[in-house]
Amino acid sequence: METIYLDHHATTPMRPEVWDAMRPFACELFGNPASAHQVGRKARQALEDARELVATCLGASPDEVIFTSGATEANNLAILGLAGDSPGQILGSRIEHPCVVEPLLQLANRGWRVEWMTPGLDGVIPLEMILKRHLHADTRLIALMAVNHETGAIQPVRELGRNLPRGTRWHCDAAQAAGKFPIHFRQWGCTSLTISAHKFAGPKGVGALLLRAGQPLKPLTLGGHQQQGRRPGTESVALAVGLATALQLAVHEMESNRIQLCQLRRRLADGLAELGAIVQSPPMNSEPELIAGLSSPAVLNVAFPEFPADLLLMKLDLAGIACSTGSACASGSLRPSAVLEAMQLPVKQLRSSLRFSLAPSLTPHLIDEALFRIRKVIASLRQADADL
Repeated sequence: METIYLDHHATTPMRPEVWDAMRPFACELFGNPASAHQVGRKARQALEDARELVATCLGASPDEVIFTSGATEANNLAILGLAGDSPGQILGSRIEHPCVVEPLLQLANRGWRVEWMTPGLDGVIPLEMILKRHLHADTRLIALMAVNHETGAIQPVRELGRNLPRGTRWHCDAAQAAGKFPIHFRQWGCTSLTISAHKFAGPKGVGALLLRAGQPLKPLTLGGHQQQGRRPGTESVALAVGLATALQLAVHEMESNRIQLCQLRRRLADGLAELGAIVQSPPMNSEPELIAGLSSPAVLNVAFPEFPADLLLMKLDLAGIACSTGSACASGSLRPSAVLEAMQLPVKQLRSSLRFSLAPSLTPHLIDEALFRIRKVIASLRQADADL
């Protein structure tokens, strides 16, 4: 029985075209981009071409692109590097990914005053609440993601930058938006923004931090001049090329992928609703641009309150369905999802939530087959309960 993979928010399979672009720089063109000789210069040119391509895809300039090992490093670098040494107030949200929440907690331990913004029942942080309730004269930094990793809820990132007082810095984790929605770094008015290649069919182990030109950043590591000293260490040209290639492909195919994802999610949501699932993601955003208050068509969070999530996950895995209970970086924990807790969902829903995340490579036939297998699992669990 072939597994149907419905966990694309955790990671995605790398496209063959991406590996084809990477391979020469892992083998023949292996030079260190910092070397002055011809081999090094070829590597350097490929690295800078990749940087320029990423910048073009995201509405930034090449000198604003810093390659990292992924979104976790990039988010840590942005938050800890932008905060500086003098404590003040920072705004964070209860729905952020752990790689944003943990650096904020570390800053709180250093004396920073972290004020946590709580979402509504739809998982969205209202813009008015940010501006009128939380924003203060001494706010040094705001951290607000673009698309939530568990529910797909879209935050008001397009509106935030236009409404902030001049000079207010804000960081956007766009890991689940990149490659699925247009990102306009300069237009959004972000100070910094992060992406991760393996979320859009690129290689694991590489991401990027976009940092507004002229913005000081304290590095997390020392010992090299690479990337203007902001992220020292020899860059992996192969991984940078892989990220850039995957992003370019995703941006080029964004419109057709959006149409496909919308069709797949409607089919999945309708089928799960027929089985009695409670949909916990906001209504789907079917428009090309990010619309705050709606959710990405790439993910659907549901609950079957009759059964605990770990039991459902195990039974679905045995039935050849790969899905998850939340963030891949936190799903090993026995605690309920912090995101769903922040949404103040009923306890039974918290403990029975599943995340199905999609990719345009899926087909309606595969969604129907997945629903058939899920139906069998739910029916068998209900029958077992009835026999008790």
